[in-house]
Formats: sequence, C-alpha cells, structure tokens
Amino acid sequence: MRKFVAMALAVVLAGSFSASAMAGCGTCDKTIVENAVAAKSFNTLVAAVKAAGLAETLSGKGPFTVFAPTDEAFAKLPEGTVESLLKPENKEKLVSILTYHVVPAKVMAKQVVGLDEAKTVQGSAVKIEVKDGSVILNGKSKVVKTDINSSNGVIHVIDTVILPKS
Repeated sequence: MRKFVAMALAVVLAGSFSASAMAGCGTCDKTIVENAVAAKSFNTLVAAVKAAGLAETLSGKGPFTVFAPTDEAFAKLPEGTVESLLKPENKEKLVSILTYHVVPAKVMAKQVVGLDEAKTVQGSAVKIEVKDGSVILNGKSKVVKTDINSSNGVIHVIDTVILPKS
C-alpha cells in the first residue's frame, strides 16, 4: 500500500513540474545556480549563496539536490533576519542554514516521496513526510515544485526556509 501511495504521489507531483523542466529539459544544460538566477524567484537565495561563498560549489560537478526557498519563503522569516545573516560576521551561520537545504546526491521527486529523512551537506538530516498529497520538510515547509533538472543536480522549490537545530 505504501508503494502505491508513493507512486500515486509521484504522479501528482509530476503535474507540478515547470514547463521548462519538462519539455526538452530546457534547464538541463544550466547549473543549479544558473537555473536559480534565471527563475527570478530565488533572488534572496542567490544573494545568500553568494554571500556564503557557496556559488562556486553549487555550480560545481555535484550532484546536488537543493530544496530551494523562494523569495516569499525568505520573507516569512522575522524582520531583519536575512539582512543579519548576510553580514560577514554571520557567514558561518548562513553557510549552516544554506547547506541544510542541500543533499549531496540527485534525489528526484519519485525518490523523495519514499524517504523519511535525507542527510544534508550541513550534516543534519531533514525530516520528510507525505501529508495530504504534499511533501513536507520538518513538519512545516511544503515542496511546491519538483524536479527542476540541472546539469549538476535537481531543484525542488519549497515555501518555507528550513532551519537546522542549533
């Protein structure tokens, strides 16, 4: 039964692919960072990745899976949080938060739905559950778009920034 539910959810998630990620895979020849820049909805994430010195790494060979928070997801953080994290003296904390959004492997949606957790580059595991037909990370961040293929991995878009336990 669990396998059937996972397969059914994978079909539902497939419906949320972006058109560019499906037809001819217009995103496959670009890195994760290039696709994030081109999407125009990850400006805060891109700025944070650059401030943390991770742009080169996430443009590298990979493979990586990035649970990418949108600009709206970052806007949900308490006022001043992003600005504070972008300061050079908070680089270590910023790196920890960003690498908590990255899994050091290419994990497609059909695989994600079968996982209870995934170990991140940061070192901690992110909890994964399927709830009401959606993939939820750490009990609060919903995956809203899946399988944006990149030359060095895949992006899954999330609606809330996930934070590692301190």
